[in-house]
Amino acid sequence: QVQLVESGGGLVQPGGSLRLSCAASGMIFSIYVMGWYRQAPGKQRELVAVITNDGTTQYAEPVKGRFTISRDNAKNTVYLQMNSLKPEDTALYYCNAYEHWGQGTQVTVSS
Repeated sequence: QVQLVESGGGLVQPGGSLRLSCAASGMIFSIYVMGWYRQAPGKQRELVAVITNDGTTQYAEPVKGRFTISRDNAKNTVYLQMNSLKPEDTALYYCNAYEHWGQGTQVTVSS
């Protein structure tokens, strides 16, 4: 059974940084495209970043230059380094692997 467990969310001031982690189990992690999505209150879930099994990355326009997605296949973990955070980055952040989703981790950017 595939499990994705996110961690690392929290409350941070504008301009601050957070690093999200997503630990995967029950799957051959290295072959999956992994993604981070987010959903703000009253809004649809949106793609933040993806990383392919060979390390190719893509980012949504609002986070380009500020967020970095990476993966460690030896640890079955995908990361999202978030810098220069803005209030509009506030959302529940989800890890995704094909049809599988984590439970989400809350990121709140506020002074």
